[in-house]
Amino acid sequence: MKILVSAGEASGDRYAAELVAALRRRLPQAEFFGCAGKRLREQGVRAVVETESLAVVGIFEVLGHIPRIYGEFRKLLRAAEAEKPDLAILTDAPDFNLRVAAKLQRQGVPIVYYVAPQVWAWRSWRVRKLRRLLDLLLCIFPFEEDWFNRRGVRTVFVGHPLTQSLEPTVDRRTFLDRYELRDDQPILAMLPGSRRGEAERHLPAVLGALDRLRENRPIQAVLPASSTTGDAFFRQRIGGRSVTIVENDTHNALAHCDLALVASGTATVEAALLGAPMVVFYRVTPASWLVGKLLVHVPFYSMVNLLAERRVVPELIQGDCTAERLAAEAERLLADPARRKEMKRELAAIHERLAGDQAAAERAAEVVCDRFGWTL
Repeated sequence: MKILVSAGEASGDRYAAELVAALRRRLPQAEFFGCAGKRLREQGVRAVVETESLAVVGIFEVLGHIPRIYGEFRKLLRAAEAEKPDLAILTDAPDFNLRVAAKLQRQGVPIVYYVAPQVWAWRSWRVRKLRRLLDLLLCIFPFEEDWFNRRGVRTVFVGHPLTQSLEPTVDRRTFLDRYELRDDQPILAMLPGSRRGEAERHLPAVLGALDRLRENRPIQAVLPASSTTGDAFFRQRIGGRSVTIVENDTHNALAHCDLALVASGTATVEAALLGAPMVVFYRVTPASWLVGKLLVHVPFYSMVNLLAERRVVPELIQGDCTAERLAAEAERLLADPARRKEMKRELAAIHERLAGDQAAAERAAEVVCDRFGWTL
């Protein structure tokens, strides 16, 4: 049995790797290949294309990379045509993976999509394509199951992959000692983005906010570096500021900080699940923003507020993403411990809504095997 797996970014690579591990326990004879990042490769998935080669954000930012991305697309499809997989599992990255799905369907490959494309937020007409292409959609947010099923897409909510696996690995005292931090000064975690392009756009506002906050109080700044940025990238840009850059320790930084400034995306869900009070921000290029304004129709931009169906955390998007506004929102929270405590209570309620009875990958593997009648 051969299963093609395609993950288009770091979070998708993580979720898909967990699903592959769960499927291997049920289908030890299965062989996996496809578009794989570091975690999928560690699970033994043969990489025809490496996920890292597709990591570009923004409508217009993608344009310059189209020839290279198209080359990777063709490489993956040639492998599928040669190896004739029994199933394709496509994870997130809809701009790439829905095109892959269309080609695979013509080859007669059944298609499971893991992590629903956010067509409920923008470009909702794509739901027709999902209905036509997918045999099964596995969603990780509870409201999506009903939304997609009502529109004719066979969908199952399997729980969020992070709810049962995301937790700090050390206690606060150990974390403080590890980075020589003080217990009597607030810790500000700064997450400007997991990709270099978005981190570059956000850093001036984030670092400017830190400077302003330090005018009123001592602040210990912790900046988790993602595997795609690395610490050297940030060290070159923070100037002479006192900032503790940590690698491979994002979850502990979020779990033990007093407040986090978080770029909108998967990191906001991680912060919520770890109970970190936060201010959410995001900025794209002006051209991407203008086009996005025409296509995006949601009451909130951060997933935290969408899940709560109200404004739980401050959102500073595009023109509001300035050093002044970030500092002002952060100062309000730092000056009000009761408000931070209330926010943590609301984040705990979101955690409960996202959790299922079993790990998301186990539930997803169970649903896939039931759907296609596969057993050990």
